Amino acid sequence: MTVLVAYVPRPEGQAALDKGIEIAKRRNEHLLVVNASPGGKKEDPAFADVQDFERVEQLLRDSGLNAELKQYVRGKTAVEEIEALVETLPVSVLIIGLRKRSPVGKLIMGSVAQELLLSVPCPVLAVKSAT
Repeated sequence: MTVLVAYVPRPEGQAALDKGIEIAKRRNEHLLVVNASPGGKKEDPAFADVQDFERVEQLLRDSGLNAELKQYVRGKTAVEEIEALVETLPVSVLIIGLRKRSPVGKLIMGSVAQELLLSVPCPVLAVKSAT
């Protein structure tokens, strides 16, 4: 089985990564960390830059787990990429990070976390960052 972590380079992404490492160790499962962006001309704050990508890779190496980090920029949303992975892999749990949003922010802007919670058939663990 696979523990799948939806990673973004923000505190909530780090919280999801930390929890994913913990659960994969406890269950002795493969850990797959995914960072995805549709790409395009505008800058995406959810896309991990080279420095952050290398930092996460090092964390995974140091964890001693059978773990990998994948980054997708193929014109698909993060939700589409993660849904496709859940459909093709034996995912035991998807771990996502949540950030605090105002009621107006929830209304105006779509939430990747909300879309994932409603669309994937596997268990989803939503974690918050300490900050």
